[in-house]
Amino acid sequence: MVGGAGPVGNGPGKGVSVERVDESSKVAAGGGPTDEAMVERRQRGRRAEDRRVVEEQRARDEQREVYSTLDLALRVGEVLLSSGAGTADTTATILGVTAAGGLRGCEVDITFTSIAISYQAAPDVAPETHVRVVRYRGQDFSRLTDVDRLVRRFARGDVTREEASRELARIVSAGPPFPRWTSVLAWGVMAGGATLLLGGGWLITLVAFVTAIVIETNNRWFNRQRLPAFYQQVAGAFVATAVALILYAVDAPVKPSLVVAAGIIMLLAGIALTGAVQDAITGYYVTAAARSLEAMLLTGGIIAGVSLGLTLGLKLGLPVAIEAQTIQLANLPVMVGASALMAVAFAYASYAPLRSLLPVGVVGAAGSLAFTLMARAEFGPAWSTAAGAFVVGLGGYSLGRRCGVPPLVVVVSGTVPLLPGLTIYKGLFELLSLGNLIGVVSLATAVAIGVALASGVILGEYVAQPIRREARRLEDRLAGPRLVGPRRPVRPRQPRPRRNRRSGRITH
Repeated sequence: MVGGAGPVGNGPGKGVSVERVDESSKVAAGGGPTDEAMVERRQRGRRAEDRRVVEEQRARDEQREVYSTLDLALRVGEVLLSSGAGTADTTATILGVTAAGGLRGCEVDITFTSIAISYQAAPDVAPETHVRVVRYRGQDFSRLTDVDRLVRRFARGDVTREEASRELARIVSAGPPFPRWTSVLAWGVMAGGATLLLGGGWLITLVAFVTAIVIETNNRWFNRQRLPAFYQQVAGAFVATAVALILYAVDAPVKPSLVVAAGIIMLLAGIALTGAVQDAITGYYVTAAARSLEAMLLTGGIIAGVSLGLTLGLKLGLPVAIEAQTIQLANLPVMVGASALMAVAFAYASYAPLRSLLPVGVVGAAGSLAFTLMARAEFGPAWSTAAGAFVVGLGGYSLGRRCGVPPLVVVVSGTVPLLPGLTIYKGLFELLSLGNLIGVVSLATAVAIGVALASGVILGEYVAQPIRREARRLEDRLAGPRLVGPRRPVRPRQPRPRRNRRSGRITH
C-alpha cells in the first residue's frame, strides 16, 4: 500500500509534465501559427522594406533632378545677367530652362547682383529656394550666343540636362574665340571710326586709334589688379584728354577735341544703358534703378577724368575748345561708312561671332543714316537719336535671329555710333571754361540723348516682334521683345512622377 502506483504515477511533478505535453501537442496540432505563416510574415516584411527603400531612392533621385535643373537654370541666368541681358529676358530664359526640365510652379526673383529661384512641387509642400550671386560683369558676346543656343537646344530636347550642364561649364570656362590683342586693335578701330564720323581727317584718326589702344591696355591691366570700373573710367578719360592737350600744345593741324570725343564714346560703349531702360519699361524697377545707378557712376567717372584734364589744361593755358560741327550731305557716305565701321569694330572687340558682323554693320549704318537725315531736318539731337535707335532696334531684332545670334548682340553694337561723346565733352568744356549754365544744358542734352537712344531701341524691338510669323499669338505680343532666350514660352516636358511627402504615395 505504501509503495503503490498512485503516489508514483500521480505525484505532483509527474502530473504537471503530462498536462504541459498535452497542451504543446494541441498547439502544434493547429492551435497557433505554423512555419508557413511565419515565412509569409517575413516575406511581407521584406517586401514592405523593399518598397520603402525604393521610395526613398526615388525621392532622392527626384530631389537630385530638381537640384540639377535649378542649378542649370541659375548658371544660365548668371551668364545672361552678367552679359547685359535685361531682367525680363533673363527671367523668361530661366523659366524656359525649368519648364524644359519638367519643373512647374517656379518663381524667379532677380536683384541685379543675385538670382533666386523658388520651386514648389505641390500645393501642400513647402517650397525650396535656391540663390546664386552674380560676381562678374563682362561684355562677351560669344559666350552669350553659345548659352542662348544651348538653351534653345535644351528646350527642344536635343540635349539632356546632364549634357547641357557639361556644355555650359565648358562655355563658361572657355577663353575668348579670338586673340586678345585683336580685340585691343578693334577698340582702336572703333575710336578711329568715331573721329571719321565726327568729321576728322586721317591724322586725327590715327591718333585716336593709338590713344584707344593705350586706354584699353591700361584698363585691362587695371582690371587684372582688381581696380573698380569707376577708376578705370577716370583714368581712360584723363588719358584721352591729356592726348588732346598735347596736340593743342604742339599746334598740330588737327581737331584735338575729336580725340576726347572718341575716347568718351569708347568708354560709354561698355555701359549697359539699354538694359536699364528695358527693365524700367518692362516693370523691373529694382534692377532698373541698380543699372541706372551703375550707368551714372561709370559716366561720372568719364566726366571726372575729362574734367581733370580740362582743368589742368586751363591752368597751363591750353584750352582745347570745341569746333562747331555741321552736317553736310556731301559727307554722308563717309559718315555712314564710319558708323558701320564703329559698330563692326565694337562687336568684334566684344567677341561677337563673325557671322554677326555683317548684320551689325548694316544696322549701324542704317541707324546713322536715319540720325543724319533727322538732324539735317532740324528735329533736334534727342529726337534724331531716337529715330536712329528705332531703326537699329527694328532691324537688329530681325537680322539677329536670321544670323543665329541674340538680337542683343546686334542692337548694342548698332547703337555705338549714336552715343553722345561729343555732346558730353562740349558740356564739360562750356561748364569749366566759360562758367555758365550753357554747359549744364549740354550735359542735360547728353542725358536726353542717352534716354532717347535706349527707349528708341526698345520701341523698335516692340514693333519688330509682332511682324515675325512666330509672334502672332496674343501671349507672345504681351510678353514683350526677347533679346535673349526663347521667343515663345517653353512647354513643360512630360511630367515626372512625384512623391507626396505626407502620404508617401507616388503621384503624377
